[in-house]
Amino acid sequence: MNRKLAPWLPFLGWGRTLNRQTLTRDLVAGLTGAVIVLPQGVAYAFIAGLPPEYGLYTAIITPVVAALFGSSLHLISGPTAAISIVVMSVASGLGELDPAQYLAAVLTITLLAGLMQLALGLLRLGSLVNFISHTVVIGFTAGAAILIGASQLKHLLGIEVPGGLSFIEGMAALFADLMTLNHHSLAIGLITLVTALAVRRFNRRWPHLLIGMFAGSLTSLLLDGAGNGVALVGALPGTLPPLSMPDLSAHSLQALTSGAFAIALLGLIEAVSIARAIAIRSQQQIDGNQEFIGQGLSNVVGSLFSCYAGSGSFTRSGANYDAGARTPMAAIFAAVLLAIILLLVPGLTAYLPLPAMAGAILLIAWNLIDFHHIRGILRANRNEALVLGVTFMATLFIELEFAIYIGVILSLVVYLRRTSRPTVMEVAPIQDHPERRIRNIGRYGLAQCPQLKIVRIDGSLFFGAIDHVQQRIRRLSETAGTQLLIVGKGINFVDVAGAEMLIQEARRMEQQGGRLMLSSLKGTVIDELKGSGYFDKLGPERIFETPKAAIASAVPKANADVCSRCDRRIFNECARPAATLIQPSSG
Repeated sequence: MNRKLAPWLPFLGWGRTLNRQTLTRDLVAGLTGAVIVLPQGVAYAFIAGLPPEYGLYTAIITPVVAALFGSSLHLISGPTAAISIVVMSVASGLGELDPAQYLAAVLTITLLAGLMQLALGLLRLGSLVNFISHTVVIGFTAGAAILIGASQLKHLLGIEVPGGLSFIEGMAALFADLMTLNHHSLAIGLITLVTALAVRRFNRRWPHLLIGMFAGSLTSLLLDGAGNGVALVGALPGTLPPLSMPDLSAHSLQALTSGAFAIALLGLIEAVSIARAIAIRSQQQIDGNQEFIGQGLSNVVGSLFSCYAGSGSFTRSGANYDAGARTPMAAIFAAVLLAIILLLVPGLTAYLPLPAMAGAILLIAWNLIDFHHIRGILRANRNEALVLGVTFMATLFIELEFAIYIGVILSLVVYLRRTSRPTVMEVAPIQDHPERRIRNIGRYGLAQCPQLKIVRIDGSLFFGAIDHVQQRIRRLSETAGTQLLIVGKGINFVDVAGAEMLIQEARRMEQQGGRLMLSSLKGTVIDELKGSGYFDKLGPERIFETPKAAIASAVPKANADVCSRCDRRIFNECARPAATLIQPSSG
């Protein structure tokens, strides 16, 4: 029974490996995780427009469910910066809401996103994330980082800025009131930021955000921040995540479904990519479908316990692995320890100033920007740079969920354009090589036969690519009597449109006194052609096992007059005495 349930209940598998040693390692890693997520949970809830306790609720419930039902041994789920900003954007799209209505909208978004993720996992569509370009994620995350940082400047500077403004409008309002900035707020925020940076530089294992916030809180007390207009976060309620009910009205479901799908996609991309990155280090095999199920269940359950949408966290997952975690019990231990802290020390944030939060969030936002990969993309590929730039700009200037869609669609368009233009490379034998190996004429500076052209196609012959390939074939065979050999070892498949195009070109060339031949087709391609009946339509006499066999068949059919004037002699058959050929060989 356990063997049948194991694929659906992964904890039955790793649960059998638990012992005192693994539990000790997981407990130490869990303690580390709890210390890291404490300031992050508060900060991410702030980004999402929620009271700080909701970030901690999400850091308690979500990672436990994801750990039990996901496939990764080290992935830590929970609140993340990118998901938080999208949640805020989608929920804010409903207009002016009171706190209770806003929370209900957030819970609805979380439930919808979780159900979508769960459905994709149950339908075994875990490979879906492979079609979403990593460049889109980098561009979107960089844009989200700018938005997150911009949203915190008002708290850092102590300036009142109306809510619901766009990026440009918010920046304009901020700079318009710059003369009213609160110097106490600025000092507290900068001390928090500088302290966190210094601690991280000194020792990356220390909880730099927690220490930075402590330094900011201490500065606020010394400067009497509360008495000088500095806003405080306030104490936590000191309760475990309460039961909650999303808004399931038809209006909310209709208004939030599109945004929830964008959050579902972003969450899955984050979780699966992080799980795979950690798995490379741990030598574990990740099941994408199971990760979809784990993430989906964590958000569905979370929406019923006052949590907002979460996903995998690279920072916490990496720290979890580095701390020596052996099983997902580390995530469970971290959640339990965080719950204990929430119950026993609810006043932990009572004297935490908003500018200190802003300083910590600015550092989080800065770390979201992947400068290394951005530079690599900009240098390496113009198409990828276009996807990156468009996604980044869309993130800044339009609604965030649509920015994700634009990036995904553009990356798919670039991919389809690339696959619709397979390489059609002119090749020829190397004349001074004893085996006359066929190589790229441009790279090796090779001569070509005036009557027999050889090309190698690297890419599939499908409906989207036939126009490009057909144009190249016609350019190469425009001279009457030209024979054309397609070396097809790089062709992965030929669909109906591709086969029809080959038949059409073969008939056209025969009418002009030429001939179309194919060689080196993969066995799977030949099987597909035979299964569809197009092998016989193309004609077995046009299909050869090797280029050598095709050339041996083509040379005797060449024009004798042209061959007699040719001094290239690029084929072995050209070197034979004319009397041994049906006709003199081509050049």
